[in-house]
Amino acid sequence: IKIELLSNPYADTKNQIAAGAASGTMADVVGLDGAWVYDFAKQGSIANLTELMAADKYDDSQLSSQIQYQGNTYMIPVVNFAYPMYVNMDILSSVGVTEVPKTRTEFVEDCKKIVSSQKGIAGFAIPLSTESPNGIQNQFMSWLWASGGSMLKEGKPNLTENQAMIDTVDFVKGLYAEGLVAEGSYAMKEADMVEEFTNGRIAFMIDSLAHITTIRKGAPNLNMDIASVPIVDGYTGKSGMCVANWGIGIASNTKHKAEAMQFIESLMSPEINAKLAVLAAAFPGNTNAEPDYSASDELFVKAYGIFQNGYAINEFTGLPISEDLMRSFDEQLQLYLEGDTATAAEMLAATQDLWTPAFK
Repeated sequence: IKIELLSNPYADTKNQIAAGAASGTMADVVGLDGAWVYDFAKQGSIANLTELMAADKYDDSQLSSQIQYQGNTYMIPVVNFAYPMYVNMDILSSVGVTEVPKTRTEFVEDCKKIVSSQKGIAGFAIPLSTESPNGIQNQFMSWLWASGGSMLKEGKPNLTENQAMIDTVDFVKGLYAEGLVAEGSYAMKEADMVEEFTNGRIAFMIDSLAHITTIRKGAPNLNMDIASVPIVDGYTGKSGMCVANWGIGIASNTKHKAEAMQFIESLMSPEINAKLAVLAAAFPGNTNAEPDYSASDELFVKAYGIFQNGYAINEFTGLPISEDLMRSFDEQLQLYLEGDTATAAEMLAATQDLWTPAFK
């Protein structure tokens, strides 16, 4: 079986898959973000992998997760990109802070010290561009999930009367009100945030481990550390760490479903999946994979330990029109940050109203 690799920038991939589905020219095997699965499965653009795995008698218990639609799998996560907190230790030490903050209160106190004494340096950054609203799942919801919170109840939106969610919205509102967040959030994308951190203009960011190499190359002398996202004061449970699944699916109209499935099974074998995880600076999708991170960046190894002590979570994965859900949340959050909405409860109620029709 010969495979031809077609590489695309992440930003173009979804549009190209959609165009290929419409024109019947989709690649036999496609790379997928978990957030896209519901839409493509509902459209019938991608194949039912549950049926293909059954035909091959493939043992799916070895998979760390499966992204499903109506009870059937349509995407298998090949690797998982975790989102811990990055810390510029030189900025912290410049204001007399020697330990990475563990709680939200400590985090705010450290950010205040930084902003009050370091001109041109922000404490934190949140990319809130509605053009690419992933900042809601990766940078915003990470605060909720780190303290065991959830935005769903029995698979449906649970934004109203959810005290953990209200507290998280108000926590972020407070960061803005205190002037602790980098300017330009509303136009900022994740890549812009990474550039700000790499250039030493923000002390903290929540970002994918996949960017460690990029940051090291851009700023080889940057003294940075990796830590868990700070938790609510007094929280004693396990912390959830946001993960972005990058997975694989099969075009529904391909003539080569059996061959495509063999290719996927090869990628998901413990040996190959372990190598892929190391190469991608990610965590494996096969539970039996034993990646050798000994040659990886020491911070990646540290993050893996943090990851293993908590649990992986991304509640947007597999939801209907998940990017639109993020976008509507983003828009309502901006209204609250600007003072156009009076309270977090009102902001969340408006968002719930916008989300609910998608789940009917």
